[in-house]
Amino acid sequence: MQRRAFLLTAFAATLAAPAWSAPPALMLADVWRPGMPLAGYWVSEKYDGVRGYWDGRALWTRGGERIFAPAWFTANWPAVPMDGELWAGRGRFEQASGAVRSQVPDDTEWRGLRFMVFDLPRQGGDFDQRLAALQRLLPVPDAPWLQAVPQERATTPEALRQRLNAVVHAGGEGLMLHRGASLYGAGRSADLLKVKPYDDAEAVVLAHLPGRGRHQGRMGALQVRTPQGVVFRLGGGFTDAQRDDPPPVGSTVTYRYNGFSAQGVPRFARFLRVREER
Repeated sequence: MQRRAFLLTAFAATLAAPAWSAPPALMLADVWRPGMPLAGYWVSEKYDGVRGYWDGRALWTRGGERIFAPAWFTANWPAVPMDGELWAGRGRFEQASGAVRSQVPDDTEWRGLRFMVFDLPRQGGDFDQRLAALQRLLPVPDAPWLQAVPQERATTPEALRQRLNAVVHAGGEGLMLHRGASLYGAGRSADLLKVKPYDDAEAVVLAHLPGRGRHQGRMGALQVRTPQGVVFRLGGGFTDAQRDDPPPVGSTVTYRYNGFSAQGVPRFARFLRVREER
């Protein structure tokens, strides 16, 4: 009975709250390449979750859609804008994504999530100063799932490579580098860099191409278009369930690849996920 009352309350709150807002002005990462400087940067793990923005009252996706977390999840959070990642653990992106997509939150799913905070967009000052403020703000004893992302100073390329290998070997996605002297600014910037064992990018789904052989009767590949206008087939990396229910036409997907062909087509492209911006 209590569970039913909670769901009805949550559903009523969902109807009353605005579902969309202008996309938050978030800082986006560029890619670190060997030879780029490391001096003055902080390094942390790159979490394989769903980007979230807490505006001091509600959670939003990167695209400006309301995230309907259970009331208890955000009940004791500070009324301070926070930029972070809703994360269910290494290799558990689908669990995080499923919880975030639901407009009627499921307690069981949300009990497995943490909000890993990596910045305070409205704090002012450079990242060194914002990080110090973040470490004073968190943790909150009554909300142990609200955590500051552990940060340490970057040192040498070899140390960075060793840490990247350790994180990937343990099932993580990669690392992040954040320049200590940087101000918080919207858009992609070399002040925030991702370090991964492969390249990744995004493309818009144009069409579902039929499968053959074992995949007869379901999606065999996606036809996608990159922001640069390159159209290609994305056929690897899908589970059987994803081929049965492929990403919709018009959605944006993230894929991994290893360099480009002479024609500018991503080589060895493999599907990773649908971008959570609906």
